[in-house]
Amino acid sequence: MIIERAYASGGGREDGEWPWTLPCVREFLAEGLRFTAPVTFLVGENGSGKSTLVEALAEGFGLDSWGGSHDWRYASHRPRSVLGERLRFDAAPRGRSMLSSWSARKGFFLRAETALDALDREGFAPDSVSHGEGFLAAFRGKFHQPGLYVMDEPEAALSFTSCLELLGHVDQLVKAGGQVVCATHSPLLTALPGADIIEVGEHGMRRATWDELALVDHWRRYLTDPHSYLRHILDQDVSPGSAG
Repeated sequence: MIIERAYASGGGREDGEWPWTLPCVREFLAEGLRFTAPVTFLVGENGSGKSTLVEALAEGFGLDSWGGSHDWRYASHRPRSVLGERLRFDAAPRGRSMLSSWSARKGFFLRAETALDALDREGFAPDSVSHGEGFLAAFRGKFHQPGLYVMDEPEAALSFTSCLELLGHVDQLVKAGGQVVCATHSPLLTALPGADIIEVGEHGMRRATWDELALVDHWRRYLTDPHSYLRHILDQDVSPGSAG
């Protein structure tokens, strides 16, 4: 592992505006966030703040908030976020030399919506493959050395089998000394053995097992009986056997 804890330094606005209104951010400001495993998943509904947290973690570590590697810090010229500029870290033993200076830090921030742009900026994005294949090419080419790798919903471009391949890359990255923090909606990714799962929501942040996750429960029930969900949102009869 590279980092054991992330926390916010003193100073800065906490005046009831976004992102300070997010329960997970308020808890982070008060207590910080400890990392207990080489892979950490942040899980929660849209708007819960999980992407805000992972973006701040990436910025605080020196990765471009638009997405990219340690070699392209702030290449997009975006200003650092009010939370990201306050981030500080407690190093794990393996990460002490890396955290000793900006130039020693290694890693990559992968955002679903800007991934191919970031890769193209680094001269890496292949032109003749699909969006999902481009993602996997990034993992093969960029996620292979000790460092902090932050991902925001990487499953967005990936099929079921590609998500499984991604888990294989994550496993190899961790064995090579990397650390991964990932915001996700995927029950497939969060099933990775040994991963630490943090559920983000109105409660703030709480650790959970895979079986306890609301998203796992919803997917199980939906796959068992889609009608039990669809009848609440569709005007037509969607019961099995209804005329189409």
